[in-house]
Amino acid sequence: MNHETSILNARLLFYKDCINEIINNKNATILVIGGGENDKIVFQDNGFINVTISNIDDRQSDSEYYPYKHSFQNAEDLSYKDNEFDYVTAHATLHHFSSPHRGLTEMYRVSKKGVIVIESRDSWLMRSLIKLNLTPAYETAAVYDNNCMYGGVNNTCIPNYIYRWTETEVEKTIKSYAPHLIHKFSYKYSYDEPSETKRSKSYCKRIIINIFAPIYRLTVKLFPKQQNLFAFIINKPIIPDNLQPWIKFNDGVMSFNEEWAAKKIKAGS
Repeated sequence: MNHETSILNARLLFYKDCINEIINNKNATILVIGGGENDKIVFQDNGFINVTISNIDDRQSDSEYYPYKHSFQNAEDLSYKDNEFDYVTAHATLHHFSSPHRGLTEMYRVSKKGVIVIESRDSWLMRSLIKLNLTPAYETAAVYDNNCMYGGVNNTCIPNYIYRWTETEVEKTIKSYAPHLIHKFSYKYSYDEPSETKRSKSYCKRIIINIFAPIYRLTVKLFPKQQNLFAFIINKPIIPDNLQPWIKFNDGVMSFNEEWAAKKIKAGS
């Protein structure tokens, strides 16, 4: 187990539990975007077989991900066809993109059954920790840990802004991308010690951390959505079963449902 894995024990456990709970078929075709060694560990431990791990790290070789496939992919512009994989997953990677929303809609596009993402959640508690300098707003440590050459935005040497999500933002992104469909979203929450608290060597900061740690744990226990581990699951709707009522589907073509409009809009005018 490498250094990254040992740091992320709580996060990886949450990741493994989410994947195992949501994807019941161990033979499902799965695409991991922005993946790495931790993703390989999670899917191997869960017994999955048909996994493709993709990233844009030119230092990686196919053999590193054996027995899984490896693909060099720009996650904001995937080369795959629509609905090519049963599930598409991302763990702690969307916040590295120059356009996290574009990455999410590409995941949605190439998935057939669903999308599973694990990121940090935007919350008043997280914003407070940033102001107190107890967790970072920009991921400088990731670049430093990669010889100051990789690990930032789009895997460059420029530290990325850590984009944190809310439930509303996830739903707005997908509903904007596929407004013709009725979607089902689900969410999971868990806790991991903020990254800055694990690395800091500052004596003063450690004192502050020790003072605030019990308060933090009590707060996330009372208010679960303030936890910093956030999984959002998007179930891909089926056409024509899950079309909006104002959309009709004939011979493989979608169009506006004039009959529905006549009843709902004209009648209400």
